[in-house]
Amino acid sequence: MKILGIIPARYASSRFPGKPLVMIDGKSMIQRVYEQALKCKELSSLIIATDSDVIEKHIVAFGGNVVTTSVNHNSGTERCNEVLEKLAIDQNDPYSVVINIQGDEPFIDPEQISEVANAFSNPDIQIATLMKRIKSDDELNDPNVVKVIIDKSFKAIYFSRFPIPFFRGKNREEWLKERAYFKHIGIYAYRSPSLRGIAKLPVSLLEKAESLEQLRWIENGYPVHVLETEFDSFAIDTPADLLKITNRI
Repeated sequence: MKILGIIPARYASSRFPGKPLVMIDGKSMIQRVYEQALKCKELSSLIIATDSDVIEKHIVAFGGNVVTTSVNHNSGTERCNEVLEKLAIDQNDPYSVVINIQGDEPFIDPEQISEVANAFSNPDIQIATLMKRIKSDDELNDPNVVKVIIDKSFKAIYFSRFPIPFFRGKNREEWLKERAYFKHIGIYAYRSPSLRGIAKLPVSLLEKAESLEQLRWIENGYPVHVLETEFDSFAIDTPADLLKITNRI
């Protein structure tokens, strides 16, 4: 089974334009993500997918693999699908699984990528992602921390920016003492046919409400398998987030 890692990197972020090129202790963010992902032994190939000539030139300069994609994509999933389709034409579709690696997590642990890659030893899994147990009330109540609940076979029931489930009859401060809550770790892996399928789906009502594209897949009947991990994620969403990474370098 050949696994393709793709790191989507667009220039025009609304909250942080040019984010992939921001320098962190002498290296750009996108170079740091790329070098971390290269350490994952399960990946057969690794590509950065970008819509920017400036980012493309930077990637070539540090020796990375890059594919130029459309500026019209609404998500990293759509960008990944374009890369897969281009490679299918050039290389007779050699990849069974595609892993969408977030381009704004410069300290991603390669073991995190391995965990989601190894899920596909189970032939029934079509889409996989990760979750980590929530340990603080601040995290539980932060709408920027996406929560997930799963069924007994580890398939996602729902993702939300609100704490789920709502624990009726208990004060919010008691919820973590009553049951386990989990945050979603935003790395996605798809079998190639499933990636092609979800990339064609129209935006759904649930997705619009929560601004979470994975709800589109669930709403259209695509099961999402969720594995528990001990590895956390830290995304650089705004310039202010750069002030929080001093102890990670």
